[in-house]
Amino acid sequence: MTAVPATPLLDNVTTPDDLRKLERAQLRQLADELRAEMISAVGQTGGHLGSGLGVVELTTAIHYVFDTPTDRLVWDVGHQAYPHKILTGRRDRIRTLRQPGGLSGFTKRSESEYDPFGTAHSSTSISAALGFAIANKLSGRPGKGIAVIGDGAMSAGMAYEAMNNAEAAGNRLIVILNDNDMSIAPPVGGLSSYLARLVSSGQFLGLRELAKRFARKLPRPLHNAARKTDEFARGMAMGGTLFEELGFYYVGPIDGHDLDALIPVLENVRDAAEGPCLIHVVTQKGKGYGPAEQSADKYHGVQKFNVVTGEQAKSASGPPSYQNVFGETLAKLAETDATICAITAAMPSGTGVDKFAKAHPDRAFDVGIAEQHAVTFAAGLAAEGMRPFCAIYSTFLQRAFDQVVHDVAIQNLPVRFAIDRAGLVGADGATHAGSFDVTYLATLPNFVVMAAADEAELVHMTYTAACHDSGPIAFRYPRGSGVGVDMPETPQLLEIGKGRIVREGSKVAILSLGTRLAEALKAADQLEAKGLSTTVADMRFAKPLDEDLIRKLAASHEVLVTIEEGSIGGLGAHVLTLASDEGLTDAGLKIRTMRLPDMFQDQNAPEKQYEEAGLNAPDIVDTVLKALRHNSAGVEEARA
Repeated sequence: MTAVPATPLLDNVTTPDDLRKLERAQLRQLADELRAEMISAVGQTGGHLGSGLGVVELTTAIHYVFDTPTDRLVWDVGHQAYPHKILTGRRDRIRTLRQPGGLSGFTKRSESEYDPFGTAHSSTSISAALGFAIANKLSGRPGKGIAVIGDGAMSAGMAYEAMNNAEAAGNRLIVILNDNDMSIAPPVGGLSSYLARLVSSGQFLGLRELAKRFARKLPRPLHNAARKTDEFARGMAMGGTLFEELGFYYVGPIDGHDLDALIPVLENVRDAAEGPCLIHVVTQKGKGYGPAEQSADKYHGVQKFNVVTGEQAKSASGPPSYQNVFGETLAKLAETDATICAITAAMPSGTGVDKFAKAHPDRAFDVGIAEQHAVTFAAGLAAEGMRPFCAIYSTFLQRAFDQVVHDVAIQNLPVRFAIDRAGLVGADGATHAGSFDVTYLATLPNFVVMAAADEAELVHMTYTAACHDSGPIAFRYPRGSGVGVDMPETPQLLEIGKGRIVREGSKVAILSLGTRLAEALKAADQLEAKGLSTTVADMRFAKPLDEDLIRKLAASHEVLVTIEEGSIGGLGAHVLTLASDEGLTDAGLKIRTMRLPDMFQDQNAPEKQYEEAGLNAPDIVDTVLKALRHNSAGVEEARA
């Protein structure tokens, strides 16, 4: 007899209100449909796959049990929130994920009332959920704060800072620890699920509170003994002692894919009268999709892929990626320098440190999502005579600014900062753009700040940083592949604070910092075609400035234009300060600065983002013509 196909459920679920109308027995089918929809969508758009697949059942259960959006749900990092987006009114746009004008790859307040807090950097969810919980408590409004945080995010101290401050929220704060990588408790099974249901039940909590009241009436030694017996008996059985010490009632571990085990526990915790609660849920990254389950990284981030085979679209072969150039160069330098070591904050492959670690495993350190620790750890290494390279994305280095100032710059310690993902980064959007590092580093005394124009320059800057022992030094480079220049066989030691002339001219000078150099050279060709002789300089250093070069160009050119892939306050600001201090414009020199606009740019292809930012060759030409008060009607001709 042929089985009758089940009637699709997801088509009738637009919001969690629709979800809560379903029978509990229907949720398994809904979760299966939700997983299939997510796989289909990410197959077309690319994005973060494995983490979302791992929380399909958890997402379904949370929205079924809790009164979202009145109960405020915060997803840590947010890249696992694709199933959440599908269930909260965005299924019709889910195939626009990470596309221009489409849905963000992370949670975003402006996108939906079900996204109460934007998350893209790790370990912020508990603090934000605590804020929601306390605000509702103080105002007398209903609503809990619910944080879903991955085990990797628990490597950041901020999570524990929030938990240490959570007692005031009472039962309005719920933290769900999504354990999908490491096991921090005994294996999940029938007994664990039974215990989790038991200790979260109203009957157990009531008896426990009664026992507490009785114990308080005992002499203090007996009272303390009773308290410790309760805490440590459950701690030994279920790994909850640490969280109990932070003031949380610990429940778990629970199988995060077993809806029959998950939902009763969530309901018990929802209705509990006790204080903050932490639910430990164990999930499998990539769950339910064979290619993801079998992948070493569980398909964490993927290109567009064939849903049937799991085969990802291959990027066109071309120049090496900047991150690999850095990693391979550093590994080679370390062959003859035993003091070189590398530190990454949970991004070994993303920064190229995996290349170094393969060659020198005892000198490579992945400290987890703990950028503050990474910087001060590097400072300690440097103080003891090592040559540490701290390889961190620009956007994540922001998290450790105080350590950069206090532990590195003030003490003038020679920590080397390899700053990946500098500039605009495409589909990850504003939260991951490396817009501010030159601004926040070049203001610091003792710092040297470099920017690589191409992959060959990155080789030279890595070597220069290795040799620089007199203080902190940073060099930045973008995401993706290089521009295809010939790679040097031997790295060159760059003179600190000295740029280079790439093209000689006499009327217009373009001072480039970073990989806009290629666009500056294109602009020079277009300006030459208009009869404007143009010099192009690769400044190499934002700090110290090549002041002699700037004075020379200022004295011999009518227009000086700076261009960089960073915010206001970078190269342009420092050049303007020099010009003001020394009166370089007194003779009629026109200085113009080109940098990223004063806005957070949404996701798009990087080339489109730079076009929106006005940092391409035609924009340079237009800036020069306006400075010379020429009729800019010729700009369209230059664009062609």
